[in-house]
Amino acid sequence: QVQVVESVGLVQAGGSLRLSCTASGRFEGINYMEVYRQAPGKQRELVAISEKESGAGPIYADAVKGRFTISRDNAKNTMYLQMNSLKPEDTGMYLCRAEVRLLDGGTWYGGGQGTQVTVSS
Repeated sequence: QVQVVESVGLVQAGGSLRLSCTASGRFEGINYMEVYRQAPGKQRELVAISEKESGAGPIYADAVKGRFTISRDNAKNTMYLQMNSLKPEDTGMYLCRAEVRLLDGGTWYGGGQGTQVTVSS
């Protein structure tokens, strides 16, 4: 069974946060991870996709380009989304999704429950 858990650290000086997405369970490796966000009354939007095994990516939504940066720690099965210069419009529930390679050769795609990010003006 694979699980994905999101967590966000404390606000950093200058209005920054780091979102962590960690996959756990029995699997061979992670193909890629994604971060979505959903603000109240709005559709869920894709924020960023990590670099894939194929070499494609990372990809960022236009709204966060230049402010958000993805990094991965494969040893910890964790992706980090560094969010700098946060704006009130970045407020929302942030959800991580991962595609992992299972031990039987298959793949699993799923994510966590999300973590709230609130940016006040």
